[in-house]
Amino acid sequence: MAARPRALVSWSSGKDSAWALHVLRQRAEVEVVGLLSTISTTYDRVSIHGVRRSLLAAQAAAAGVPLVEVPLPSPCPNDVYEKEMMRALAGARREGVEAIAFGDLFLADVRRYRERMLDGTGLRPLFPLWERDTRALAEEMLAAGVEAWVTCVDTRQVPAALAGARWNAAFLAALPAAADPCGERGEFHTFVAAGPMLARPVAVRPGAIKPRDGFVFADLRPDADA
Repeated sequence: MAARPRALVSWSSGKDSAWALHVLRQRAEVEVVGLLSTISTTYDRVSIHGVRRSLLAAQAAAAGVPLVEVPLPSPCPNDVYEKEMMRALAGARREGVEAIAFGDLFLADVRRYRERMLDGTGLRPLFPLWERDTRALAEEMLAAGVEAWVTCVDTRQVPAALAGARWNAAFLAALPAAADPCGERGEFHTFVAAGPMLARPVAVRPGAIKPRDGFVFADLRPDADA
């Protein structure tokens, strides 16, 4: 039997990238050999999501897949982002990786950007969740046992009080009508603590709630008492 193509999953620590990993494993068309994550070297956290690097490492260990980290300054100009990302992609290609999977759902401009980034690299983009109905997708994730915490909210789109909440049915019911259930337009970001893509839960608890630049972040901490 021919070996399956080796792939990385673009990994934010949130539910969509985690579900993309789950779907790829179910389909068994590629072998996921790494989780590609951007790390803010200024804060030692996952870029945008604000998740502690230690929790990201615990999550990757629970998923049974090594991390491929892309260090970025904060703030990070787009040309610096692209330079560091291309460096990481070139390294992945040297390791025999043939594809990068993304958890994008419906933003066509984001998909086109990903495709342009990979053009000429020898890596093909995969979009296993593309154009799924996001309400149905959210309900499917919850029914499958995905447990996630809301790490960041855009206060222009979502009430600040929802930062640090569980991403669950009650959270979905509390969202404004215009907000996407999966936060695809950046309304909120999450950290997955349990689900079918993880061999064991990652015990966390919400800590300090901090506003910054129109966003509110919930500082998730390891929960030693869980």
